[in-house]
Amino acid sequence: MCMEDTKSPSLVNFIEKNLPLSKWGSRRKRIWDLNGHTHCPIIGVCLPLAALRKLIGKVYLSAAYAPDYELHILSVNECATRNRLSESLQHELDRRYAQVIARFKTAKTTADVRKLWQVAVSDGDVAGALWAGLAHPRCTPELEEEICRDMHMLQHQAGASARVDLRKFQELQKEKNALAQELESVRQRSARALSEKSAEQENLHAMLMRARAECIGKDTLIASLQSELSELAAAVPGLESRHRLTRRIAEMTGRQQALERQSALLRQQLEQAMQLAQSALAQASGTKSGTGTESEMSVATTSPPVLEEKTVLCVGGRSGSIAIYRKLIERTGGHFSHHDGGLEDNVNQLDANLAAADLVICQTGCISHHAYWRVKDFCKRTGKRCVFVENPSASGLARSLAEAAASNH
Repeated sequence: MCMEDTKSPSLVNFIEKNLPLSKWGSRRKRIWDLNGHTHCPIIGVCLPLAALRKLIGKVYLSAAYAPDYELHILSVNECATRNRLSESLQHELDRRYAQVIARFKTAKTTADVRKLWQVAVSDGDVAGALWAGLAHPRCTPELEEEICRDMHMLQHQAGASARVDLRKFQELQKEKNALAQELESVRQRSARALSEKSAEQENLHAMLMRARAECIGKDTLIASLQSELSELAAAVPGLESRHRLTRRIAEMTGRQQALERQSALLRQQLEQAMQLAQSALAQASGTKSGTGTESEMSVATTSPPVLEEKTVLCVGGRSGSIAIYRKLIERTGGHFSHHDGGLEDNVNQLDANLAAADLVICQTGCISHHAYWRVKDFCKRTGKRCVFVENPSASGLARSLAEAAASNH
């Protein structure tokens, strides 16, 4: 508590007064009616310094800029008597704590006032309760002393808490400064990143605009070319049909050339086969020379065989040589049968053809592997004569027939 100015005549006179409680009745005490030792905690706790300075400035203009302690001492001394400043302080305290005063009005006894004060102390809200309790008409000198003692200890505790809070505040201030520096660093990095992203975005935007311009230019060129093409098509009637005919002629020309090449090859093969057949017939109709085994072997290998109504199955061979094969076999008295070896004909029909044949000619150069092994297995199981020909030609077929006829003899 502050040091009171006991030299003031008004204050001395007030302290010397020890008026009984019955003097006040039910009327609340005024601040100049209270004991002087209560003025210090009331002014220091119940009125903020800013509000106190404002009130003193209205009454004493010269004291408006005095230090805080001088203002506090002046207010405490002036509260000893009724004057303009004490009345202003009384009015301000009643206005500021009107609700607390209304709550304390419900107290009819000193015990009720003490209970309300204890509740305020436990709640930590003592400013309004201090003024309402000390000014209450049922506040006895003993209760007044008790309130002042409690207030004295609370101020000590408040001072200790203030020192603790000050240390915490200083620590928090240091932490705040560190966080502020870190935040500034983060802001700078964010600003740099934002600047880089903005530059990259501008670059991408420029690239997009160039790409759009190129697309527009290409679309314009395509539209111009389409328009020019339409004009040219309109200027030449039947242009589309001419294009179709041109493509058709080119296809037909290529097909004709392929057919001509195939026809020339077939003619060449036919001529070779006919020459071989004529040579074989000429040798068969010539005079026999020599006797014995050598003469018979020569006739067997060079003369065409006589098949005598036998069925000869030719498996494989070129499709263009089938007609030559047929003439060659039928000229010697046999019946011709053919299977392509699974290229186009059904391979399942091969067994029926093999069963109906008397002699099997297998041209291994133009047959599938499956058909080859099927022919070989069938002839091995049934004992049927099978001649394998590596060169698929008419001359090769003639030699195979001659070999087959020689083996039968």
